[in-house]
Amino acid sequence: MKVFNSIFSWVIKKRIHDIEFFKKYPHDVQNECLNKLIETAKDTEWGKRYDYQSILTLDEYKSRIPIQDYESLKKDILRIKKGEQNILWPTEIKWFAKSSGTTSDKSKYIPVSKESLFECHYKGGKDLLSMYCNNIKNHTLFSGRTLAIGGSSQILSYSNDTYAGDLSAILTKNLPFWVQLRKTPKYSISLLDDWEEKLEQMAQTTAKQDISIILGVPSWTLMLLNRVLEIKNETDISAVWPNLELYMHGGVNFSPYKPQFEKLISRPDMNYVESYNASEGFFGIQDEIDGNGMLLMLDYGIYYEFMTLEEVGKKNPKTITLSEVKLDTEYDIIVSTNAGLWRYDLGDTVKFTSINPYRIKITGRTKHFINAFGEELMVHNVEDAIEIATTKTNSIIREYTVAPKFDLNSTVGSHDWLIEFEQEPKSMDYFIEVLDNALKSLNSDYEAKRFKNIALTKPEIISAPNKTFYNWMKHHDKLGGQYKVPRLFNDRKHIDSILEFMNLKTGIKIVS
Repeated sequence: MKVFNSIFSWVIKKRIHDIEFFKKYPHDVQNECLNKLIETAKDTEWGKRYDYQSILTLDEYKSRIPIQDYESLKKDILRIKKGEQNILWPTEIKWFAKSSGTTSDKSKYIPVSKESLFECHYKGGKDLLSMYCNNIKNHTLFSGRTLAIGGSSQILSYSNDTYAGDLSAILTKNLPFWVQLRKTPKYSISLLDDWEEKLEQMAQTTAKQDISIILGVPSWTLMLLNRVLEIKNETDISAVWPNLELYMHGGVNFSPYKPQFEKLISRPDMNYVESYNASEGFFGIQDEIDGNGMLLMLDYGIYYEFMTLEEVGKKNPKTITLSEVKLDTEYDIIVSTNAGLWRYDLGDTVKFTSINPYRIKITGRTKHFINAFGEELMVHNVEDAIEIATTKTNSIIREYTVAPKFDLNSTVGSHDWLIEFEQEPKSMDYFIEVLDNALKSLNSDYEAKRFKNIALTKPEIISAPNKTFYNWMKHHDKLGGQYKVPRLFNDRKHIDSILEFMNLKTGIKIVS
């Protein structure tokens, strides 16, 4: 295994030269990327629609193609999903990453081309390992196995030979052979639909193996670690997997989970590395072990534009290029990709922590959301669920805010709903039941995390006294039309501030 570790490390680190090149010449690399994307797609239906053949400058590209989102591309995407090709991208697209939906859809389907799969998503995974090996000289990373804890592995197959599933399921299904050699658990376990059964089989299998790398959602990973400790009758994962040295995470805020990981893994040189891999593409990698921010990956077939939050929602928003960004300014990311997403608004907001090289950190989304446990709960889901719950329970809500609730002693979290009722429901238990079921029906990711309390328990309601929100906003000098009550946030800053204010003024009544 030492020989394999040495050889594989040498091979994978050869990529460092290319990474250093785009760090040195970022703007040239990005310009070349855009030119290649336009040239490749010029004979597609989309390319002919906007006359890609005659585009010679960035300004022409930006003036012809409006900013897109899923709703504006949905008709074309669904045509591809039904079997039509050469619409957004010239090569065959038969895979679609299924993720949380838009206002009208429970789920959306993001096209995944051959190029985006191998030149972006898989390339990102390899680059993460390349940079890790370059940073950690005495690693034994490839001596053990890689434990991949994905989401749902269900693949939906359609009659026209197209497939849809979670991005993790698509990546698992198409993994190169060299990854399959070291990956665990085996595919038959990954395919299990019942999470509890999958967790048990994963724990039983991996408890007997030598694990050196783990990748997955923090909440689910913690569940697995705790079950492995039960099986082995241990209190420290380092006693079970002494060669475990790297946990790769992304997609949710890791800070609330890190103390739990450190409690379970005593190894002093355990490393935690963040990546930014979404259905639309692989965008960033934490290239420094103790660094602040992720290196923006510029040669994955993705061209970046950035939009200040003041431009979001405008009819003709202004975007800037990489060369124009500034530190500590919040930007909405716009991407053009090798899967046929053209000037696509990700809805993610970032700040640059460095511009030489370009490093980013995720700050949130342009629309309020909660994704503390992988549930991707959007504000429109909440608004629709509230309408259902209040109608069925004959109640009226004046103001509300929602935030995640973390428990350092548990792998399962919940949501705190601070609600100011104008008319309370006769039964709060029934209100919670209706609200919870409505959210499940509206959001597939929330439904998955609530299944048998896998990652989330039922919502907890905190009933706020009359005029609580008004008085809190007045206290913070935020009265007026330009200020709005905060609805959904991925942290507890706002809700804790309101709760503290309530506690000082009136006390808190909690109903769950």
